[in-house]
Amino acid sequence: MRKILAFLISLVMLLSLSFLSLAEGVTLKTVSTFAGTDAAAETYVALLKAWEEKTGNKIEDASSTGDEVFKAGVLNDFAAGNEADLLFFFAKTADSAPILEKVVPIEEINAAYPELNLPVNTAIAEPDGVVYSIPVRPFWEGLFCNIDLFEQVGAQLPTTWENLVDAIARFKEAGIVPIAVSFSDIPHYIADVTVLSASSEADYLARPKAGDPIPQAWIDGNAKIHELYELGAFPVDVNATTEAVTSQMFRDKKAAMQMDGSWFANGIPEENYDTTVVVPFPVTSEEAQPTAFMGGVSMGFYVSRKAWDDPAKRDAVVDLLAYLTTGDNAVALAAFQFKGKLLESSFEMLNAGLTTMYGPLQDAMDPEARSYWFSQIPGIADGTADPADVWKGVMELAPFGK
Repeated sequence: MRKILAFLISLVMLLSLSFLSLAEGVTLKTVSTFAGTDAAAETYVALLKAWEEKTGNKIEDASSTGDEVFKAGVLNDFAAGNEADLLFFFAKTADSAPILEKVVPIEEINAAYPELNLPVNTAIAEPDGVVYSIPVRPFWEGLFCNIDLFEQVGAQLPTTWENLVDAIARFKEAGIVPIAVSFSDIPHYIADVTVLSASSEADYLARPKAGDPIPQAWIDGNAKIHELYELGAFPVDVNATTEAVTSQMFRDKKAAMQMDGSWFANGIPEENYDTTVVVPFPVTSEEAQPTAFMGGVSMGFYVSRKAWDDPAKRDAVVDLLAYLTTGDNAVALAAFQFKGKLLESSFEMLNAGLTTMYGPLQDAMDPEARSYWFSQIPGIADGTADPADVWKGVMELAPFGK
């Protein structure tokens, strides 16, 4: 992987000419999720450095892992008038709604800079039909499996609920953590996927207003979290540990499974590429679709209206946007850095007969309601919170509008 990265950086340095004729001495603030274990993090940093060297301008970057703290930080900065000039942030979700009046539509940028012809991807259009950002990477979410550990205990991959339950028992007996997860800081994968695994298409796509009934499948799906907890599927300190600890468990082969996204795949050690696969989380009802999984295009690069309206920054921020989202640089940020069986199973999820890709339910929810839902997952897991009561509380916060 280091050789690939070195090649990309060399390519960037050769091809990263500025798109516009820029004044020097401009400082831009940027923020993204190209950080932590994301394999594109080093590429992103290299791109920013190369742009600085070519243009004579400076970048103050504040990228971090794209968790709830990251989301809240970006939104708080916008509310305080301290937003980044260029940001890589969530799109077409409840998270992006608060910032749309403070970012610039891509068509508006193209009208002012027609020579750039920036891509306008309608898959990331907001409810008003306007495209405000440029995506560089699709995503998918699935159940990561260390197949060598399954072979070690004689378990089948968890393609059915019965297989999953059997595998959990075998891993418990062998002293291996079945599913690496932390409900103290990253509960949302299990929260969302258990709803999908119990829902028909109509149920999963339902968006009930405040006071309307919710699909029973949502309650039944989240109830499976407690069932898994009782089976011993999670780390013993699942409600207190951290995602950094549990993810390392999976990478170190101390845990058999982890529900996560394509960004996590980019952080799998190269020596594990041929012993790691990704499968859809198994369904828990006859109405659910066994081949459905979560994914789509959820993030893109935005230009803030504040930077656009600043004559000293406009050319520079537009140039940086074009630099990161077109040509070889965009390919470098989007490319999967892994290979082997991990890559093969990933493309199987995306292309080889899986019927439907759904955007996560959480992305359609009001942030306050979503945060409340996630905060209750530890209680659902250990049995101190009833899923029906939790969803009643969620709906009182009007997650999909009044």
